[in-house]
Amino acid sequence: MTPRTSHRPLIALLPLGLLLTLSACGGPGLVAGGAATAGIAVSQERSVGAAIEDTVIQLQIKHYLLEASDDLFIRVGSEVHEGRVLLTGVVPIAENRVEAVRLTWQASGVLEVLNEIQVSDRDGIIDYFKDVKITTQLRYQMLRDRDVSDINFSVETVNGIVYLMGIARGQSELERVTTHARNIAGVQKVISHVRLSDDKRRGKS
Repeated sequence: MTPRTSHRPLIALLPLGLLLTLSACGGPGLVAGGAATAGIAVSQERSVGAAIEDTVIQLQIKHYLLEASDDLFIRVGSEVHEGRVLLTGVVPIAENRVEAVRLTWQASGVLEVLNEIQVSDRDGIIDYFKDVKITTQLRYQMLRDRDVSDINFSVETVNGIVYLMGIARGQSELERVTTHARNIAGVQKVISHVRLSDDKRRGKS
């Protein structure tokens, strides 16, 4: 069976290019990357500073994964919101799952690791494109819903399971996003790690 991950390297390597820029250029590279992140963060619930810090954390995680194993780097995805890291993907053995978490904790600024990495040999090209379709459909539904600020949410789909991460302005907005996800054909389950904007735990994990 053709592994899902064989179709992801080019996408996964994009952040690595930025990481290499930061390593080579030092301060200026960080400013450039931070400026791009800041532009997006202006309309987000999290602060510009938090968005930049999250980008740096994510780059560190990718660096540690790549140093440890090309396979882990390709197989494991990460989303970072206010120091909380969501790990997703599919690995063949449980030890890979544990190793990914260990490496993630090495990144400076990590406050919490949400480990949703699946251990499975179900890793085919058909499943991959089904997951991409689900994520795309959910993004479209969120974008056209005037009561949802889609920029505040990250969406990952693995083997029909939708993982949500980010900050909702209120419970009703979160419920709308969750409902959109559940109504998409092929979705097996929706797992939310979204926090509400007034959650007292924000920044205190």
